[in-house]
Amino acid sequence: MSDVGGMKDFGCLASSCGEALKKKRHCYVSVCGFLLVLHSLPWSIDLSESQGPGTTLQSFSFNCSSYMPTLELLSVRPPTGFFNKPSLHSLHGLHKGVYVGKVTLSSSARLDALAVNHYELQLQYKCGNFVVSGPLFVHVQRDPGRFRCAGPFASPAGEFIYVPETVTPGALLYTLLLPGLGVQRAQMNITSAQDPPLFPGPFSIDEQGLLRAPSQGLSGQALKSFQLQILVSLGKGQSCKGMLTVKVLPAPSSQVSFPQKAQSITIPEDLVPGSKVIQVQARGSNLLYEIISPLPSPLYSIGQADGVVRTTAPLDLARAQGAAVTKLQVRAFERLRPWASAEFDLTVNVRAVNQWPPRCHPALLVTQVPETTPVGTVLSKLTCVDPDSAGAPLDFQLQFYNPPDSASLRLRDRVLEVNTTLDCDTPGACFQHAASILVLDDGQPQMTTEVPVLVMVTPVNEFSPACVPRTFRVREDAGPHTLLGSVVGTDADYPHNSLEYYISGGPSTFAVDRLSGEIHLLGPLDYEQQRWYKITILLIDHSQDWDLNRHRSGSCTVTIEVEVSSTMTPLIVTEVEAFWKPEPWFVVVLTATGAVLLLALGWLLSRILRGFAQLLQAPSKPARALLLNSVPGNEGSVERLMEAPRMEMSQQHFDGRAHDVRTGRDYLFSTRTGARRWL
Repeated sequence: MSDVGGMKDFGCLASSCGEALKKKRHCYVSVCGFLLVLHSLPWSIDLSESQGPGTTLQSFSFNCSSYMPTLELLSVRPPTGFFNKPSLHSLHGLHKGVYVGKVTLSSSARLDALAVNHYELQLQYKCGNFVVSGPLFVHVQRDPGRFRCAGPFASPAGEFIYVPETVTPGALLYTLLLPGLGVQRAQMNITSAQDPPLFPGPFSIDEQGLLRAPSQGLSGQALKSFQLQILVSLGKGQSCKGMLTVKVLPAPSSQVSFPQKAQSITIPEDLVPGSKVIQVQARGSNLLYEIISPLPSPLYSIGQADGVVRTTAPLDLARAQGAAVTKLQVRAFERLRPWASAEFDLTVNVRAVNQWPPRCHPALLVTQVPETTPVGTVLSKLTCVDPDSAGAPLDFQLQFYNPPDSASLRLRDRVLEVNTTLDCDTPGACFQHAASILVLDDGQPQMTTEVPVLVMVTPVNEFSPACVPRTFRVREDAGPHTLLGSVVGTDADYPHNSLEYYISGGPSTFAVDRLSGEIHLLGPLDYEQQRWYKITILLIDHSQDWDLNRHRSGSCTVTIEVEVSSTMTPLIVTEVEAFWKPEPWFVVVLTATGAVLLLALGWLLSRILRGFAQLLQAPSKPARALLLNSVPGNEGSVERLMEAPRMEMSQQHFDGRAHDVRTGRDYLFSTRTGARRWL
């Protein structure tokens, strides 16, 4: 119990009393020593529309012992006179200081759930300086077994309709609709007199409430009024009366018409109530518009003055039955002469709008599979539905992100399956497959849902390691720790080098490195005692399975052959081959000499050709004499030119003699030029 501003709260704080009342809990509040008890005030009550005047809505009990309390009805929404002011009476005897308040229906109460089905009453209670206020909600519910005369038809003045005198005999003039009648058949009769000469003939009304013109028509009855009192009976003693006045108007002097008789339009289903659909316009002056079919119109209304058709309810095709196509009949008529009118047929087609993307279960797909999972294994089945249309077809697409070109998974009929072998035995092959499933609907605009997919492939130790048998040779005088060779193991599982080497049994003379597979000599060898050793190398793999305790093993045989130690001195044979490497100046001289020789040969050839030409011109002379005479003073020049190299070669300086062991011949050589002369 706490003290809040001089108020002691038993069970709830005074500031939270309103909340306690809303939750229908008892709230005990002590105000200056006086106890106020609000017994489970029902802030929301249901009331049948058949309840009449004087019906008590709810009773409230209060405790206020030192003051005169008051209970007031501050407001009613929507405003109405259907509710009396609350009454407040005190109890006597042991209940002194306890007051009971009531809210009742007034004498004018005519509840109609079709007209108003919700009222909000604001109540206020005072006990001294303590004030409690809050709303009381009254929900009016339909009474399916009750009907009544309501509206202008049941008012004292009755309802008025206007018809032109040119109306077709027996034409439909009016339809009497009563709330609560529904599909029930009622007996309707015109009980007032319709005798001539006041009436051209009797009006008629059937059990469906259809009022028709006299069979003689109304021609010549302009500006006359016919009052019809109608009795409606439904059996079980239920009946009501109403007045209908038919006023006959003269034939229209002007014509009202629409530019076209009918029109069809299409609107989206996501229009909010009150949205403009279309504006219809008729030719004529001072016109008004109304929808005459369907009546009442549940989805559309028309502005009486401007002819703008608007939505009055949500057009959600999934929830509003019959909203896909609505045929409206609109009537335009003159304000002062309603009989001057024209009708227009408007068909409103509602187009579905794609508002929601597909919803899928599961929304995230994460799974883990071993690499040995067979092809075709189902990983998950996706269940998706389109909220806009439950039976609409959906399109499914599988997109890979890592690796981008993976073919390990496939999507078939909403089922995610293994497409290829999930091999983890190559570098980079065993990892997480990141993808997404795109789910697309066929609406406009198209909506898409993305379901992330993560498939983790775990390695499995499938294969046993192996090694090739080897033979190593070692000298018997090899010292300790001598490297004899290496055993190289192979394993098809990845990583391939995750192997350890051990010697299984065998002599302790040898040892193998656990990681590298190198075999070392540990003890002395004796060729005379043992020439061959066979040892078994055991291989064990590791770190190749998601279960680190799962291993596989293999083995191979290594043969070690001992060689005799020897003290023989190796024979070294050296062969020297002489070659000629001329000096640079010799190369220059040889090039210049060759050039001079070529010039001389060219000059000599030109002289010979010239003499041969002269010989052809003088055939009586001997050719040889002509040729010799054509080169005066140069006899023997060719021989001298040919002898020049030989002379130069004979003058070559040789300063050593050598013997070629391969050919057995001797030769002279020059240390300056490297030239040889065989002897």
